[in-house]
Amino acid sequence: MQPLLEVRNLRTQFTTDDGIVHAVDGVSFNIMPKEVFAVVGESGSGKSVTALSILNLVPKPDGKVVEGEVIFQGRDLLKMPKDELRDLRGDRISMIFQDPLTALNPVFTVGSQIAEVFTTHRSMGKKEAKERATDLLELVGIPRPKDRANDYPHQFSGGMRQRAMIAMAVALNPDLIIADEPTTALDVTIQAQILEVLLRLKEEFDAAVMLITHDLGVVAGTADRVMVMYAGKIAEMGTCDEIYFDAKHPYTWGLMTSITRADQRKKDRLLPIKGAPPSLINPPSGCPFHPRCQFVQEVCRVDYPELRPVAHTNHVAACHFAQLPDWRPPAELVAEKVE
Repeated sequence: MQPLLEVRNLRTQFTTDDGIVHAVDGVSFNIMPKEVFAVVGESGSGKSVTALSILNLVPKPDGKVVEGEVIFQGRDLLKMPKDELRDLRGDRISMIFQDPLTALNPVFTVGSQIAEVFTTHRSMGKKEAKERATDLLELVGIPRPKDRANDYPHQFSGGMRQRAMIAMAVALNPDLIIADEPTTALDVTIQAQILEVLLRLKEEFDAAVMLITHDLGVVAGTADRVMVMYAGKIAEMGTCDEIYFDAKHPYTWGLMTSITRADQRKKDRLLPIKGAPPSLINPPSGCPFHPRCQFVQEVCRVDYPELRPVAHTNHVAACHFAQLPDWRPPAELVAEKVE
């Protein structure tokens, strides 16, 4: 089966008064049809910029994709004419932005903004488009959809705004949905509901999902594969089971200690990663994670670790020691796999 999306050696930079920010630095991955592909990492790791780069939405003139290819269904999106790319956005590839309150236009009703997808991409009449928008609001679980379609974004709760964004994203049955932290700033109950709606519609419309989040707990049990990013680079990538139960990068281990586990005892404390992410203008030499890594060796400070396969699988990690058979996280980080 051919990949739906192939990203090859993507590099995106921003020009600032202090220097060049290497926001995405040599990232390569693919997404298969109908797959849930999760991108995980701390704020500033390059997750959202990667998503914006795919659709060529990096803010200009300061931001620029300086290298790489983004192949979608056989065509390079970075070389596609602007009008063709504009037609593709929202149609074959749709994006759920991080903050729906700022993504939605405050001076237009929610229903009219969803209806615009149909009038723009399908040349549909306003009346029919509004009816389709109402149907979509009902599909994502908005109560009294006919009435709420006439409300403005500020009249919706955070969870309802995110549902409206999902409705807009699936309106034209896209092949790929990019969800940029769709559960940010929502309580855990609403988070679960939003993910449930997104994944249900993913199955209904046979779409692939690129799910961006800073929380490994959000993607547990939902993602097929996980890519962990750090300092604009890929730290580790593998199946959900490989990342959760056989992780090889100390940064991934650190992310694991930052979330609660079902098998965790009350007296056990969460172990945050010490320090802060590095500057993307002047990154450290060697492994970008070495200033925060408790297992750092001299080679980590000098040589950058290339992304290498772990054993004989598609599991890869950018760590000098990932291929060692006894390279395992400390006992307190090992999750118990439940069959």
